[in-house]
Amino acid sequence: MEDNKIIELYFSRDEDAVTQTKESYGGQLYALAFRILQSKEEAEECENDTYMKAWNSIPPQRPKHFFAYLAKICRNTALNMAEKANAEKRNAVVVELTKELSECLPDNSTLEKTAEKELGEIISDFLRTVSRNNRIIFIRRYFLSETISYISKALSISESKVKSSLFRTRNKLRDYLSKEELL
Repeated sequence: MEDNKIIELYFSRDEDAVTQTKESYGGQLYALAFRILQSKEEAEECENDTYMKAWNSIPPQRPKHFFAYLAKICRNTALNMAEKANAEKRNAVVVELTKELSECLPDNSTLEKTAEKELGEIISDFLRTVSRNNRIIFIRRYFLSETISYISKALSISESKVKSSLFRTRNKLRDYLSKEELL
Protein backbone atom coordinates (compact mmCIF):
# COMPACT_ATOMS: atom_id res chain seq x y z
CA MET A 1 0.00 0.00 0.00
CA GLU A 2 1.27 3.50 -0.81
CA ASP A 3 2.43 5.74 2.03
CA ASN A 4 -0.20 8.43 1.46
CA LYS A 5 -2.96 5.80 1.68
CA ILE A 6 -1.52 4.46 4.94
CA ILE A 7 -1.38 8.00 6.34
CA GLU A 8 -5.02 8.50 5.36
CA LEU A 9 -5.86 5.35 7.37
CA TYR A 10 -4.21 7.01 10.40
CA PHE A 11 -6.25 10.17 9.81
CA SER A 12 -9.46 8.17 9.64
CA ARG A 13 -8.33 6.35 12.83
CA ASP A 14 -8.55 3.00 11.05
CA GLU A 15 -6.56 0.39 12.98
CA ASP A 16 -5.58 -1.17 9.65
CA ALA A 17 -3.06 1.71 9.45
CA VAL A 18 -0.82 -0.09 11.93
CA THR A 19 -1.18 -3.41 10.08
CA GLN A 20 -0.28 -1.75 6.78
CA THR A 21 2.65 0.10 8.38
CA LYS A 22 3.99 -3.16 9.80
CA GLU A 23 3.55 -4.90 6.45
CA SER A 24 5.37 -2.14 4.58
CA TYR A 25 8.12 -1.20 7.04
CA GLY A 26 8.17 -3.69 9.92
CA GLY A 27 11.33 -5.48 8.80
CA GLN A 28 13.26 -2.26 8.33
CA LEU A 29 12.14 -0.84 11.68
CA TYR A 30 13.01 -4.07 13.48
CA ALA A 31 16.45 -4.15 11.82
CA LEU A 32 17.12 -0.54 12.82
CA ALA A 33 16.13 -1.20 16.42
CA PHE A 34 18.14 -4.43 16.54
CA ARG A 35 21.32 -2.70 15.29
CA ILE A 36 21.09 -0.32 18.22
CA LEU A 37 19.76 -2.61 20.93
CA GLN A 38 21.39 -5.94 19.96
CA SER A 39 18.43 -7.79 21.47
CA LYS A 40 15.59 -9.50 19.62
CA GLU A 41 13.05 -8.87 22.38
CA GLU A 42 13.99 -5.21 22.83
CA ALA A 43 13.97 -4.65 19.05
CA GLU A 44 10.45 -6.12 18.83
CA GLU A 45 9.31 -3.92 21.73
CA CYS A 46 10.86 -0.89 20.06
CA GLU A 47 9.17 -1.71 16.74
CA ASN A 48 5.79 -1.99 18.50
CA ASP A 49 6.41 1.25 20.41
CA THR A 50 7.08 2.92 17.05
CA TYR A 51 3.65 1.89 15.77
CA MET A 52 2.01 3.19 18.94
CA LYS A 53 3.87 6.52 18.73
CA ALA A 54 2.96 6.86 15.06
CA TRP A 55 -0.70 6.16 15.95
CA ASN A 56 -0.58 8.83 18.65
CA SER A 57 1.14 11.45 16.49
CA ILE A 58 -0.71 11.01 13.17
CA PRO A 59 -2.85 13.14 13.17
CA PRO A 60 -1.97 15.96 13.73
CA GLN A 61 1.37 15.22 12.03
CA ARG A 62 1.25 14.49 8.30
CA PRO A 63 4.74 13.24 7.41
CA LYS A 64 6.01 13.97 3.90
CA HIS A 65 8.45 11.06 4.05
CA PHE A 66 6.66 8.33 5.96
CA PHE A 67 9.55 5.88 6.40
CA ALA A 68 11.92 8.64 7.51
CA TYR A 69 9.28 9.71 10.04
CA LEU A 70 8.92 6.15 11.35
CA ALA A 71 12.69 5.59 11.36
CA LYS A 72 13.22 8.73 13.43
CA ILE A 73 10.65 7.54 15.98
CA CYS A 74 12.16 4.05 16.04
CA ARG A 75 15.76 5.27 16.32
CA ASN A 76 14.97 7.70 19.15
CA THR A 77 12.97 5.03 20.97
CA ALA A 78 15.82 2.51 20.60
CA LEU A 79 18.42 5.02 21.79
CA ASN A 80 16.27 5.85 24.83
CA MET A 81 15.84 2.14 25.56
CA ALA A 82 19.59 1.57 25.20
CA GLU A 83 20.32 4.47 27.53
CA LYS A 84 17.94 3.13 30.18
CA ALA A 85 19.08 -0.48 29.86
CA ASN A 86 22.73 0.41 29.93
CA ALA A 87 22.81 3.17 32.53
CA GLU A 88 25.75 1.49 34.23
CA LYS A 89 27.32 -0.31 31.27
CA ARG A 90 27.39 1.50 27.95
CA ASN A 91 26.04 -0.08 24.74
CA ALA A 92 29.04 -0.65 22.48
CA VAL A 93 27.19 0.33 19.29
CA VAL A 94 25.97 3.63 20.73
CA VAL A 95 29.40 4.38 22.22
CA GLU A 96 31.15 3.69 18.90
CA LEU A 97 28.84 5.96 16.91
CA THR A 98 28.99 8.70 19.55
CA LYS A 99 32.77 8.55 19.58
CA GLU A 100 32.94 8.84 15.78
CA LEU A 101 30.76 11.94 15.72
CA SER A 102 32.01 13.58 18.91
CA GLU A 103 34.87 15.35 17.14
CA CYS A 104 32.59 17.18 14.71
CA LEU A 105 29.48 17.92 16.78
CA PRO A 106 29.12 20.80 19.24
CA ASP A 107 29.64 20.21 22.95
CA ASN A 108 26.74 20.23 25.41
CA SER A 109 27.09 23.91 26.32
CA THR A 110 26.79 24.88 22.65
CA LEU A 111 23.90 22.44 22.19
CA GLU A 112 22.02 24.15 25.02
CA LYS A 113 22.27 27.44 23.10
CA THR A 114 21.22 25.82 19.83
CA ALA A 115 17.84 24.19 19.79
CA GLU A 116 18.04 20.49 18.94
CA LYS A 117 15.70 21.00 16.00
CA GLU A 118 17.87 23.83 14.67
CA LEU A 119 20.98 21.64 14.84
CA GLY A 120 19.11 18.93 12.94
CA GLU A 121 18.19 21.46 10.26
CA ILE A 122 21.80 22.65 10.05
CA ILE A 123 23.04 19.07 9.63
CA SER A 124 20.36 18.46 6.98
CA ASP A 125 21.53 21.61 5.16
CA PHE A 126 25.11 20.35 5.38
CA LEU A 127 24.18 16.95 3.96
CA ARG A 128 22.70 18.68 0.91
CA THR A 129 26.20 20.03 0.18
CA VAL A 130 27.89 16.62 -0.07
CA SER A 131 27.63 14.12 -2.88
CA ARG A 132 24.69 11.73 -2.97
CA ASN A 133 26.93 8.72 -2.22
CA ASN A 134 28.60 10.41 0.76
CA ARG A 135 25.19 11.48 2.05
CA ILE A 136 23.84 7.93 1.77
CA ILE A 137 26.88 6.47 3.56
CA PHE A 138 26.64 9.10 6.33
CA ILE A 139 22.91 8.56 6.90
CA ARG A 140 23.22 4.77 6.83
CA ARG A 141 26.01 4.92 9.42
CA TYR A 142 24.83 7.63 11.79
CA PHE A 143 21.06 7.58 11.40
CA LEU A 144 20.35 3.94 10.60
CA SER A 145 23.31 2.68 12.73
CA GLU A 146 24.51 0.27 10.06
CA THR A 147 27.97 -1.24 10.36
CA ILE A 148 30.74 -0.30 7.98
CA SER A 149 30.85 -3.83 6.59
CA TYR A 150 27.08 -3.85 6.01
CA ILE A 151 27.21 -0.50 4.19
CA SER A 152 30.13 -1.75 2.13
CA LYS A 153 28.24 -4.84 1.01
CA ALA A 154 24.95 -3.00 0.45
CA LEU A 155 26.61 -0.38 -1.76
CA SER A 156 29.12 -2.76 -3.38
CA ILE A 157 32.12 -0.69 -2.35
CA SER A 158 35.15 -1.48 -0.20
CA GLU A 159 35.13 -0.98 3.55
CA SER A 160 38.08 1.37 3.20
CA LYS A 161 36.04 3.54 0.82
CA VAL A 162 33.20 3.66 3.36
CA LYS A 163 35.64 4.59 6.15
CA SER A 164 37.34 7.29 4.10
CA SER A 165 33.98 8.71 3.01
CA LEU A 166 32.83 8.89 6.63
CA PHE A 167 36.13 10.45 7.73
CA ARG A 168 35.97 13.13 5.02
CA THR A 169 32.29 13.82 5.62
CA ARG A 170 32.83 14.20 9.38
CA ASN A 171 35.68 16.65 8.68
CA LYS A 172 33.49 18.62 6.28
CA LEU A 173 30.72 18.63 8.90
CA ARG A 174 33.14 19.95 11.51
CA ASP A 175 34.21 22.75 9.14
CA TYR A 176 30.58 23.51 8.26
CA LEU A 177 29.55 23.71 11.93
CA SER A 178 32.58 25.86 12.65
CA LYS A 179 31.50 28.32 9.92
CA GLU A 180 28.03 28.32 11.52
CA GLU A 181 29.83 29.19 14.79
CA LEU A 182 28.63 26.05 16.52
CA LEU A 183 32.10 24.68 17.32
